[in-house]
Amino acid sequence: MTAKLQVTDRVLLDFANEVGDSGPVAIQGNRTRWELGGPASAGTRLVSAPTGIVDYVPDEMTVTVRCGTTVAELHHALAEKGQRTGLPERDGTVGGALAAGENSLHMLGRGRVREAALQLRYVSDDGKVVTGGGPTVKNVTGFDLPRLMVGSLGTLGLLCEAILRTNPIPACTRWLRSETIDPFAVHGTVLRPSALLWDGSSTWIELEDHPAAVDAEQARLAAIADVEQVDGPPVFPEHRWSVPPATLRSTEQFGDGPWIASIGVGTAWASNAQPVTPVDRGVAALAARVKEQFDHRGRLNPGRTPGVR
Repeated sequence: MTAKLQVTDRVLLDFANEVGDSGPVAIQGNRTRWELGGPASAGTRLVSAPTGIVDYVPDEMTVTVRCGTTVAELHHALAEKGQRTGLPERDGTVGGALAAGENSLHMLGRGRVREAALQLRYVSDDGKVVTGGGPTVKNVTGFDLPRLMVGSLGTLGLLCEAILRTNPIPACTRWLRSETIDPFAVHGTVLRPSALLWDGSSTWIELEDHPAAVDAEQARLAAIADVEQVDGPPVFPEHRWSVPPATLRSTEQFGDGPWIASIGVGTAWASNAQPVTPVDRGVAALAARVKEQFDHRGRLNPGRTPGVR
């Protein structure tokens, strides 16, 4: 373990030296959510996070991974031990998933991205490697830096390494579809669906567990509505939306054209782009104060504004 940590520290130090302590700089992954938060400022120097899995302890259900590693590569390695993380797979990197903070389609069963990060290491505005959090679930005393960094779009620090919580891959995954069930009543019928989607007429439900438990959940649903087994989720429209979960019944907000909402999550996909709304003044003031503390010169990912789509 000591040797691994020494190697990791040397790699991260080299990355910190590349970032440096002056001039606008931004980190890039696979650019799958590159326009989130607005375009990067012109003239910003781009760097890429180091890659590789540093340490994996299946019995502790934790993995240490460098943030330039793709989520697909990480999950392929974890699958050998029957595990995965709550990070979404969309051809992006671990650091990109954490920086964007967007939850997986399967969030109801796998947890939020923010809950997956136990420890994060990042390069600060002055080119130093900073560590926040720890390798165990109950590790935080004081300020929880990982929860702040997730979703910050690299504007507070450039993510380079993470310790993530893993969870078991269920023995059975099954998608069901119904045209008669109330999607908002599903949570009162099944214990915990991994995904719950609705397009205004059809509802898709993902169940994950041991086969007998999935069979029992499906039977409970079949007792209140007509359900059929399908191969997977529907095809999603182009534009991803983020809205308060309580507003998902107001389907007129998505405008004309097809849409799909993730019930209980607050994520939706629509054929129309989500209108840009100004950030609440109080939230903006607080964000400005946090930015001042972490990056008073404004050199980290300039042009990005977390919370603006």
